[in-house]
Amino acid sequence: MTAIGITAPGATRMRLTTRGRRTVAALAALPAVIALSIAVISGGSALASRDIGAPAGSFTTMTVTAGESLWSIAEEVAPGADPRDVVDAIVRLNALDGVTVSAGQQLAIPAEYASAP
Repeated sequence: MTAIGITAPGATRMRLTTRGRRTVAALAALPAVIALSIAVISGGSALASRDIGAPAGSFTTMTVTAGESLWSIAEEVAPGADPRDVVDAIVRLNALDGVTVSAGQQLAIPAEYASAP
């Protein structure tokens, strides 16, 4: 018979040391570190990036004039298309951070929209 608070002989309780806790934490974090490393190595998944340009012939260029916005440019270059789709394509092709453009700025227009009637 055992008294309260006394364990039976041979029964041991497992305890993690500080080193053991660190090892378990490192092993648990390892998949996340590997996934982040792969994402950084493979680069972004943008259509066009600032480092690598789009293939020649897949776009035409135009210069933004005073008072123009991406929306007005989209309506001008592709009157039959949904301006939201055209604006999105222009933003992705030019790797823009937002939808603001300034006068004198050169923009690449996707060839599929530049040749639209």
